[in-house]
Amino acid sequence: MRYKKAPKDFFSRNRSKLAKNLPEKSLVIVHSSDEMPRNGDQTYPFRQLSDLFYLTGLDQEKCILVMAPGHPDRKMREMVFTIKTNEKMVTWSGYRYTKEQAQEVSGISSVFWSEDFDAYLRALMVWAGHVFLHQNEYPKFTTEVPLKNERFIATLKAAYPLHRYYRLAPLLKRLRSQKAPEELEIMQHACNITNSAFRRVLSTLKPGMQEYEVEAEITYIFLKNGASGHAYAPVIASGKNACILHYIDNDQSCEDGELLLMDFGAEYGNYAADCSRTIPVNGRFTPRQRECYEAVLRVQKKAEKLFVPGNTINFVDKKVKKMMEKEMIGLGLFTEEDVKNQDENNPMFFKYFMHGMNHFIGLDVHDVGDKHMAFKDGMVLTCEPGLYIPAENIGIRIEDDIVVGKSPRNLMKDIPKEVAEIEQLMLKQ
Repeated sequence: MRYKKAPKDFFSRNRSKLAKNLPEKSLVIVHSSDEMPRNGDQTYPFRQLSDLFYLTGLDQEKCILVMAPGHPDRKMREMVFTIKTNEKMVTWSGYRYTKEQAQEVSGISSVFWSEDFDAYLRALMVWAGHVFLHQNEYPKFTTEVPLKNERFIATLKAAYPLHRYYRLAPLLKRLRSQKAPEELEIMQHACNITNSAFRRVLSTLKPGMQEYEVEAEITYIFLKNGASGHAYAPVIASGKNACILHYIDNDQSCEDGELLLMDFGAEYGNYAADCSRTIPVNGRFTPRQRECYEAVLRVQKKAEKLFVPGNTINFVDKKVKKMMEKEMIGLGLFTEEDVKNQDENNPMFFKYFMHGMNHFIGLDVHDVGDKHMAFKDGMVLTCEPGLYIPAENIGIRIEDDIVVGKSPRNLMKDIPKEVAEIEQLMLKQ
């Protein structure tokens, strides 16, 4: 195991919280992620379904969680089904959980082999009055490939058409959005690894390096420090590429006099960090680059103070867009008169700052939560104003991960972002 595991009572508490939100005679069934085919006989590296991990800590394929909190047989109130290890599997692919290991990780005493699932399922369905099933409800995401839980929903409804089925996602969204101390500790570690990677770039970047060489330096530090890798495809964008929000080709040269925008974050223990930094390729900002950079930095520092209980993503986004509008006027991108005469459906600032300012982060880089959800203590969100001026080859984004509280806490406070510190660290190389 690359990472330090959370204690099993953390996962037990998560299941207990979920159970308290279920009606009587409820049954919950969640399957692990699929092993995704790559090509030939290869699969992509396995990544556990975030909801299953949150409820069990199990980080292995072909696992099933079953919860029936009010069942008369105590052994059937919490069950895990996992793949049965055999000698051939161990020889070719390595060990999988023993029953005892699955018990130790999850805190669930009733562990069975996957081959026994169907036998228990019928008895549970006969008892259940409400069946809660999992599906991915991230609003901006669709896939042509039906995932394991979606395939199971179709199979179960065909076999048991008279049951009442319910969405598990809204319950887990509410629970997962507020992070426990154990989660914040893991996320801080992911941010610390990300800090080390950024400092590595500051000490190695030189004009003429390829963007993918910068990515390689980051990847090296991630893996060396126990991260599973990148939490998402990293953006390593030099010059005009920095004005492409989701630029992931990372195959161009970093030229003298350009800015390099990096959007990257380590994944540690299945939790994500999400950081953006913008630095001069040659170690020195030009006066215009510095002027634009410090405008974004001023806004980011003010925005950080808005991550207090009661605010929302929409509220923060509107506030920050007004701040950026004022800075853009100061940078000469447009005038106050232009703003007075602008089309309200296409405001002037949108040409230079066209993305959202923040999103939830946790087990997923775009974690559960929505734009209207009131912030609560322990929620974690990104804070990421940006400025993009293609005509000047300037693209700037500064992004930190912030814990909501009366006094918001910045998990990335140690990752350099002041002009003087960046230049000093780069000139030391």
